[in-house]
Amino acid sequence: MSLSPARAARVLAAVALVALSAACVNLRPLSPASASTLYARLGGYDALAAVTDDFLSRALPDPRVAPFFKGLEPRDLQRVRQHLVDQLCNVTGGPCLYPGKDMKTAHEQLEITTDVWNAFTGHLNETMTHFRVPEREHNELVAIIGSLKPSIVNH
Repeated sequence: MSLSPARAARVLAAVALVALSAACVNLRPLSPASASTLYARLGGYDALAAVTDDFLSRALPDPRVAPFFKGLEPRDLQRVRQHLVDQLCNVTGGPCLYPGKDMKTAHEQLEITTDVWNAFTGHLNETMTHFRVPEREHNELVAIIGSLKPSIVNH
């Protein structure tokens, strides 16, 4: 499959968000008052950025995932990474705004299969294990991710 850089960026932003949402981790201690949002319990912006980087380093070399990134320039990958961080921040209750398209619109022209979905979520699980995501946060993120699957998997 050959995608334009813009289309591949949309694919990555949408699919990786799903996978990355479950990969967040609590990297710093939180006071009881700051632990009210999932964003805070996961460690905030820096933790989400670290998780995004780890996840992408696992997912991009995967032959099931790599075709969606074919032809992207480093600046395109950086833009996709930032969209992922912003979207993770937003969906977990953080202060970020996600300026991208909704998941259905971003994926409607792409051939996202269950196999591709499973590849992303598999890399997500590896990232969660690496960062020792607590069970409560893991379960909340899995629920967020699961709710997006019907909008992403379309073949």
